[in-house]
Amino acid sequence: MKQVIIFYQKFISPYFPASCRYFPTCSQYAIEAIDQHGSIKGSILMILRILRCNPFFSGGHDPVPEKFQILRNSRDN
Repeated sequence: MKQVIIFYQKFISPYFPASCRYFPTCSQYAIEAIDQHGSIKGSILMILRILRCNPFFSGGHDPVPEKFQILRNSRDN
């Protein structure tokens, strides 16, 4: 899974303007989530993050949570 994300970062992402509303970027977040929580939980966190990356959420600093949880408090963002 991580190899696909790294491929995206190196060979696809550079051809598009930066559009991620968050720091770290969604792809970097995905790598960190998989490293910290494993493939399944990391992938769940990655999907939830990508779903939040839209104009209805403010964006900003959004690190990978140390403890895996699906539901988040809106103040944590």
